[in-house]
Amino acid sequence: MNGYDIIDEAVVDAPADVVWEALVAEFRGAARWWVPANTFETVSGAPDEVGGRVAVTVHTKGVGNGGPKLRFTARTQSVLPGRRMTVEYVDGVFRGPADFILEPLEEGRRTRITMHFRGRPHGKLKLLAKVADIGAEHSKATQAAFAALNGQLASAPVGGAR
Repeated sequence: MNGYDIIDEAVVDAPADVVWEALVAEFRGAARWWVPANTFETVSGAPDEVGGRVAVTVHTKGVGNGGPKLRFTARTQSVLPGRRMTVEYVDGVFRGPADFILEPLEEGRRTRITMHFRGRPHGKLKLLAKVADIGAEHSKATQAAFAALNGQLASAPVGGAR
């Protein structure tokens, strides 16, 4: 297994600036919508600034449910606020780039969120990838996270705290 080239996307019932705020908050450790699969913690800088580093933990059985945890670090490579963030996985079980892209839809009322993941497995994940479909698990977790994000933002009061 050389790596993954996976594109996951969903439409969120919220404007792009609201989705962007939720994405950045999650990378700062908010743990509102990507859990139970992933948690994030800022290591240095800010996740939405070039050079910022975020530690990611994949909880294979969900947060607090035991099971193996897969860890890696993302370093922000480029940012177009409200529209795109590119990160590079630089340490841990994945290496390679990922893009988070927001596209306003329906005159800005809704947003397409896309994650283009091009990671390569390293260490124990490289061995696990020989017997498990890591790409399918990645997409399953990402789609669940996007659905949770949509549920949270679609039910938030207009102009209210998120």
